[in-house]
Order: sequence, then C-alpha cells, then structure tokens
Amino acid sequence: MADKSLSDIQREVDAYISQFKEGYFSPLALMARMTEEVGELAREINHHYGEKPKKPDEADNSVEMELGDCLFILCCFANSLGIDLTQAHDAVMNKFNTRDANRWTRKDQDS
Repeated sequence: MADKSLSDIQREVDAYISQFKEGYFSPLALMARMTEEVGELAREINHHYGEKPKKPDEADNSVEMELGDCLFILCCFANSLGIDLTQAHDAVMNKFNTRDANRWTRKDQDS
C-alpha cells in the first residue's frame, strides 16, 4: 500500500460513510463510539502489556486493529464537524513546539 496523508484518510472515510443514507452519527453518538473504541484499545493494551491475561473464550483482537478503529472513529468525528485533521495537527504541534519548547530534556543536549 502507498503512504496516505491524513487528508487522504479523511476522504476515504468520508467516501465510505457517504454511501449510506444514515451518514455520520451525531457528535454525542460519535463521542460514545470513540469512548468504546478507546476502551477496547485499553483492554488490548492491558492484555498484551499488563497483568490481565485474556479469557480463553475472548476474541483475539490486536492493538493495531484497535488503533485503526480509533483512527476511523476520529476521522468520522472530524468529518462530521468539518474539521481538517491536518490543520488541527499543525495547530497542536505549534502549541507544543512553543508552549513546551523547553519542558523536556532534548536528546542532543549535553548534561
């Protein structure tokens, strides 16, 4: 697969959702879906890296798939609200690069 930009991913999700009469869920429903997916991701992380093993009858999900589900719902949420995630990302990175510019110890500094 070729690399996709965040905009490409948002367009792909929109093309998928747009083929259905129901369209995007409401913001409240999308927030609930996002919470569900993050919970499923947390469960997988706990199974893989925590102390809680899976039950023998539990489905074999993966962290990768759960992260993918989170990304899909995030794109749905952004698309439904008309938010360009690339612009949102750029604004957040600008915030971190200015507000937190000296907060952490850089690897290239001698200490």
